[in-house]
Amino acid sequence: MKQSIVTLDMEGVLTPEIWIAVAERTGIAELRRTTRDEPDYDKLMQFRIAVMKQHGITLSRIQEIIGGLQLLPGASDFLATLRAQVPVIILSDTFEQFAQPFLKQMQWPVLFCHRLIVTDDRITGYQLRMPDQKRHSVLALKNLNYRVVAAGDSFNDTTMLGAADHGILFHAPANIVKQFPQFPAVNEYPELLGLIRQRLAAE
Repeated sequence: MKQSIVTLDMEGVLTPEIWIAVAERTGIAELRRTTRDEPDYDKLMQFRIAVMKQHGITLSRIQEIIGGLQLLPGASDFLATLRAQVPVIILSDTFEQFAQPFLKQMQWPVLFCHRLIVTDDRITGYQLRMPDQKRHSVLALKNLNYRVVAAGDSFNDTTMLGAADHGILFHAPANIVKQFPQFPAVNEYPELLGLIRQRLAAE
């Protein structure tokens, strides 16, 4: 019987959407766009960088906003319960410079993510850890003979869910649930924990 591992998206699954929080705190509505709205990640990031430049938004300002955010209600207990049963890796399209406050709240899980390019406190670009890193991470874990259960909420999670032995949509909007009916969809942490446990026990 293979050992199992769980991979989870971060934003929208365990934490609030960072860019939506930034949009709300700065009053810049354009920054509300996320991977739920725009599947092309590079197009989305170039748009965000242009908007931040236009409005003079600094990395320090964004980090200040992130520092005031909390995990989604119930996320901490869910993650602690899950990690007591099975190894968990967070696979996120966030950035090292954004993630630290959330990692502390989550008791420092393993996180694979990207890195921002910053000049004089201005975000001027970004460096992907690798293209389609969530899917490649899952495939690498499977090559290490793990059985992978994955959960996410956005377009950019669906290749990860498809590569996993079992993929689950969590907190996903209706258009994504409709477009990807092959993945079971739940909205509450007890339901997600139950589904993951079922998948872990199935083989």
